[in-house]
Parts: sequence; structure tokens; C-alpha cells
Amino acid sequence: MTTAITPPSLTPPPAVPGPPDVAVFECHESHVRSYCRKFPVVFERARGARLYAEDGRVFTDFFCGAGSLNYGHNHGAIKTRIADYLAADGMMHGLDMYTGAKRSFLVALTEHILRPRGLEYTVQFPGPTGTDAVEAALKLARKATGRRGIFAFSGGYHGMSRGSLAVTGNGRARRAGGVHGQDEVTFIPYEDGPQGPFDSIGFIERLLADSSSGVETPAAVIVEPLQMEGGVYQASADWLRRLRAVTERHGILLICDEIQSGCGRTGTFFAFEESGIVPDIVTVSKSISGYGLPLALTLFHPRLDVWEPGEHTGTFRGNQLAFVAATAAAELWSSPDFLARLPEPARRLAELKAELTSVEPEIVVRGRGMVLGIDLGRCGGGERAAAVQRYAFDHGLIVELSGRDDEVVKVLPPLTITPEELDHGIGVLRAALLTR
Repeated sequence: MTTAITPPSLTPPPAVPGPPDVAVFECHESHVRSYCRKFPVVFERARGARLYAEDGRVFTDFFCGAGSLNYGHNHGAIKTRIADYLAADGMMHGLDMYTGAKRSFLVALTEHILRPRGLEYTVQFPGPTGTDAVEAALKLARKATGRRGIFAFSGGYHGMSRGSLAVTGNGRARRAGGVHGQDEVTFIPYEDGPQGPFDSIGFIERLLADSSSGVETPAAVIVEPLQMEGGVYQASADWLRRLRAVTERHGILLICDEIQSGCGRTGTFFAFEESGIVPDIVTVSKSISGYGLPLALTLFHPRLDVWEPGEHTGTFRGNQLAFVAATAAAELWSSPDFLARLPEPARRLAELKAELTSVEPEIVVRGRGMVLGIDLGRCGGGERAAAVQRYAFDHGLIVELSGRDDEVVKVLPPLTITPEELDHGIGVLRAALLTR
């Protein structure tokens, strides 16, 4: 017997004085823009989990810059560090030169993130975005092993530049980038997906054991421990351990893409931590700066540091202001107060997961920690998900969609969200899912 969810009492959104002034965007910005079409309002400031529009409306943010704002907007401790650095005329651009800001970040990353987790990685700053980190990881894997092939997974998303698209399963992104061939990439079904579970590891073992499979031993396997854009599908700890075992047995490098699942999103700093594995290479971006400033890292075992000086370069490898913010963000992971507050909002999301599936069994909810994917594929699909997103926006909540056909409502609140902000967002989601 299921229990009906009572829709929350929602205050109607304030009357909007008129359409937002977007003429300059319509006139001068490319048609490629997308999020502004889903959230048609002009935002002017933000704090914590709140976004403030110039027409007076206030929104709760369950999107967080696609996972770039895990600590919320304008986190006080990080903002203070940035303001002090700017006031002191701190170095703002430095290529890959030695700077005080970079030194402080490397020390903080080691002391607060890597060493407590028993991880020993060399740090490469490949460029400012996640796709830069992936490009560097693939290039390094091929250089270090002397092999060309890559194993990737269906449903995976790794970026929009050419090399990253080659290992991305998302058909829409591949078509837009003109990527049609395999480009030395073999795609393997993920552990789980819209078609159901699959023995991916057994399949990989069979390919590698058969000298006539047509597939050579690859340089690397790239995997998201939690597929976010693919529809919030989580790899189990056992599956990741089996994947690590097969890659070690065949001398294949394991690349874990933690660009969106990392920085605490799943309850641990890295999503792969739960399994106990140690990847050879890890890509990190999005929330690593803690403030929405562009920064990306390619982390790898020191034995893989086969680069010659200048072999992989970029003008914006050293975002000094992002280093300052990232140092402050890394220090939070040694703060007892910060760590003590992490479990409660994750617990509330777990309750929502159980609640939704008990009321409407056709709704499938996946996720861990501070991410949920509400899959409406069996009960309305992308059309219903879009209606949920529109209802949420009209009632002061920003949520994004993911999955093959945008059938999954992706819930990404800040790790630092207050109980009141979280309750508001959950209330709107409940009502959105009940309003048919």
C-alpha cells in the first residue's frame, strides 16, 4: 500500500512586471545558447543556494552551474580569500610559471585532499575546462603506453572538444561535433542503463582474451564512476573493483572522469573512493575551484609523467584567481564544521528518493549523496520531465534534465544548502511531479 504525497502549500511566484530585457542577447549572441531558453530570466546576483533575478524573483538552485558550484554561490570563506588576493594586486596570469598562488594550491590539494585518501598523484594543469583535462589524459595514456586504442562506455560524457567527443557516447554531442567514426575508440555498455544491467567486465575480458576479436589491447579505459549527463547511473563498488582488476591484469591505464561527480558530490570527495580502487589517471574540473572559476586538473601516478617540457601547453593553464579559490575550497575538507554538515542534506535527498518511488513505482530514482536522477522514462518520458522543469522554474526552482532523451530530472543542490532552502526545493519538486 502506497502513501500519497501531499502537495506542499506553495506561494505563487511574484507578479512579473514584464518580459525580461534580453534584446542584446537575441541580437548579438549565437543561437547555440541553451540554458537561457529553459530559464528565461536575467539573473543579477546569487548567494548560497539562492539566485536573484532583476525582476525581483528568487530561485533555489538545484543545478549549481552543472555541478560547478558544489559549495554554493559566493561561499563566504572563499570569497574573502579572493577579495584579499585582488586587493593585494595578486598575480592574475602566469602560464605555467611558479607563483605563490599555485604553490599554496598544490600544498592544500596534497594536505587536505590527496594525502588523507592515500593518493599519490602528479598534478597537471592542462587548461581551464573539463574537456582540457580529458584531452590531456587521453594524450598522456597513449604516450605512456605506446598504444592508441581507448575503451569508453555507452552513456558517457567527457566534453565537447574533438578527443573528448570521441570517447563520449552522447549521440547529440557527437553529431554536433561531427564525430561519426570510432577514432580508435571501442564503446562498451555501462554496468547499467536504459536497456538494463550488462556484464561489461565480462565483455571486456572476452574481447581481450580473443585474438580474433578485432580489438587490440587499448592504452586506457575511461569511465565515469557516476554517469551524470547519461542519466545519473552509478557504477557499483564491485563493478569498479572488477574493472580495476582487468585493467591491471592487461596493463591498461584506468582513467576516472570525476569532473562532475567529484568534489564531494557523492558524499566522498571522489566518487571512486567508495570502491577502494586507485585509478591511474583522474580528471577533475567544475567545482575544484570552489567558486565557479575555470580550473581543471589531470592527476596521474608519478610513473606516468612522461611529458617533455612544452609537449602539452595552453595560455590559460594557470588561472591564478582559481588557485586562490581552490585553496580555500580544499581547506574546507579538513574543517570539522563543514564535514559535520554534509550528511544531513544527503539524508533528506535519500528520503525523497524513497518517498517518490513508494508513491509512484514507475518513477525510478537513482543517485548517491547530493545527486539524484529522477527517471521518468517509464511514466511520461522527456515530455513529462520538461513539464516538471517548467513547473519548477515557475515556482522558484532551477533543475536540469539529463539522460538519452532528457527524461531524467537531475537534482544537484549545493553541499552547503540550508535546511530551509532544501525544504523549499524538495517541496517544489514534489508538487511538480504530482501536477499532471
